[in-house]
Amino acid sequence: MTNLRVSDVAALLRVSDDTVRRWIDQGRLTAGRDDAGRMVVPGAEVAAMVRRQRDDDADGTWRQSARNRFDGIVTEVLRDGLMAQVEIQAGPFRVVSLMTREAADELHLEAGAPATAVVKATTVIVQAGGHQ
Repeated sequence: MTNLRVSDVAALLRVSDDTVRRWIDQGRLTAGRDDAGRMVVPGAEVAAMVRRQRDDDADGTWRQSARNRFDGIVTEVLRDGLMAQVEIQAGPFRVVSLMTREAADELHLEAGAPATAVVKATTVIVQAGGHQ
């Protein structure tokens, strides 16, 4: 069974360590100790909690075909002819989108603007192990 340290759970779910500890205190997650005495949470339990949150989603955020949404800030927009290249920094992730110049103009995309990258892909490559 995979056990995750509190800091790993926090990084994966993009919340603070304190939030994960609060979930443990509230009984939403169960924690144990590893051989070094550090607090750990079973990975399967974290996955189950995320599934419950998704299934209880009242506003319908998860009820879309494109579920991969990355909130961030536009760092660069390169316009050339009919096309535009838009770069968004979403936490530690850099997302680049190619779109028509007209679309970028209509969305008023410029460096410093908040934006959400919505990703729908036919191919997804999954890397097992640590997050990098």
